[in-house]
Amino acid sequence: MNVLLMTDKLITGGAEMYFCKLENELQHDELTLFTAAATGDLQTRIKNKYQFIELTRKNHMINLIRLKSIIKEKDITILHANSLRLVLYAILLKQSSKKPLKVLYTKHNVTILEQKYRKMFAGLLNRNVDKIITVSDFEKQSLVGLGVIGNKIETIYNGVDLKQFTFSEKLNTANRWKVGILARLSEEKNHEFFLEVAHSMRTVPNLEFYIAGEGPEEKRILDHIHRLGLTEKVKMIGHVSQPETFIREMDMLLLTSKREVFPMVIIEAMAIGTPIISIDKGGIKEAIQDSQTGFLVEDYIVQEFSKKIVTVTSQQEIKKRVISAARKKVEQEFSLDKMVNHTLREYLSMA
Repeated sequence: MNVLLMTDKLITGGAEMYFCKLENELQHDELTLFTAAATGDLQTRIKNKYQFIELTRKNHMINLIRLKSIIKEKDITILHANSLRLVLYAILLKQSSKKPLKVLYTKHNVTILEQKYRKMFAGLLNRNVDKIITVSDFEKQSLVGLGVIGNKIETIYNGVDLKQFTFSEKLNTANRWKVGILARLSEEKNHEFFLEVAHSMRTVPNLEFYIAGEGPEEKRILDHIHRLGLTEKVKMIGHVSQPETFIREMDMLLLTSKREVFPMVIIEAMAIGTPIISIDKGGIKEAIQDSQTGFLVEDYIVQEFSKKIVTVTSQQEIKKRVISAARKKVEQEFSLDKMVNHTLREYLSMA
């Protein structure tokens, strides 16, 4: 069996890291995994370069011609699309192929199509996609609510490499507290609210805020930091090539996104031992139980986030209990091995 796993481009992001993890780790005597994507900073992580097909970022016709040739040459039987755009590619390739092809779609994000044209979105998946992987049960139920056939859908949680994201206890002997956010600098990640929280705690001594990541909102975020007078309180780190290092250096992480499905940074922080304070969106509560494996806030209320930060800095027993329980939950439910094995099982079931 030969599978072609496709993603848009190899830039740093949750869906792209998922792609790299499968490319690096998935192995089976009866299966060969080929991959295809446009270039980006994650291309250096591709292990099996002779099985990788480089796509262009904008010329869809060239991409389709290239992929059609690979499907024929390598006798591909399953097309695994890592985005809705690649689902459309897969549908066109399936329709133009002289041999039967099956389409698998891993859904990482909320798409514009499902927000604006629910029936069209559900019909597209029901008619053309053989199996759908969702990264949270919340997302699975959302798809069923849109009208997608339930028995097409399987939840497989994102997985953390426990050898990379190793656990370490935080001692904080200097009594300085670092509060971080690790996310693409884009509108939906809601850095503006993160800065509101920082502004509300600007007079608290030994409390520092760090923003890691890059993206289109960088200038706007910088301007907002200056407007709020937070240049000494908030530091922008820029691109982070080793997220585990940044997460480990923080005493806690905040997640303030306007929408999420199941963000990788949540379970990465849980694995490392960095407490996470998160808005309750999407499938996040499937990993974080408030005051048990992390801290959840139901709404965008600055004071509620501030209270949770104070809890982490002042309630050491609670913090230790939460950190320990979070690591155990990741080991049991969100390991990379579990994600890879469950995905392999889906491939084999589609043969």
